[in-house]
Amino acid sequence: MARFLVTAGPTREAIDPVRYLSNRSSGRMGYALAAALLELGHAVDLISGPVNLQPPAGAQFTSVESAAEMLAAAIACWPLCAGVFGVAAVADYRPAVVSKAKLKRAAGEHLTLELLPNPDILAILAAQKGTRLAVGFALETDSMEQEALRKLQVKNLDFVALNGIAAQGAVQAAITLLDGCGGRRQLGPAEKSELARQLVLAVGITAAST
Repeated sequence: MARFLVTAGPTREAIDPVRYLSNRSSGRMGYALAAALLELGHAVDLISGPVNLQPPAGAQFTSVESAAEMLAAAIACWPLCAGVFGVAAVADYRPAVVSKAKLKRAAGEHLTLELLPNPDILAILAAQKGTRLAVGFALETDSMEQEALRKLQVKNLDFVALNGIAAQGAVQAAITLLDGCGGRRQLGPAEKSELARQLVLAVGITAAST
């Protein structure tokens, strides 16, 4: 039995006590991957941003909100894991200043937010992976394979699963799985639970020995 780290869902980056920056990730694919790994008899650390899903039974679950919280939780888990699936749609930016009070609207006035880049959680983990497995996801709208391959290289990944905006919140999806040796494999379309099973097998994970 091996232990795998799965990040899932969106992050929320606070603007003030009631507003935040986020995205449309439902978390379904990450939760499905956690379930698929558990079905094969492996241990799973599931770190998730805010979603309306129940963690699969048996997963070691950590709920987070911001990218900083997700990074801290992932770094704590990573030394004990044989691989990581970076499925979370981590916000690329966060507000430079978080207002302690609710920002008020003034008629006719514009509001400008200064944004700072968030840490690239998967790249940080993959830089320390050694021979361990690192699988990323890329949701793109243009130059899709080119951008996915760029991420594969610069983040030091073994595989990247490419999908489009139709996957956001969907029950079914399709994935183009790319690897560092030039391999290209189409998975799906299928329900995300089945797609997750196909994906874990495609990256070389087999049932845990008893």
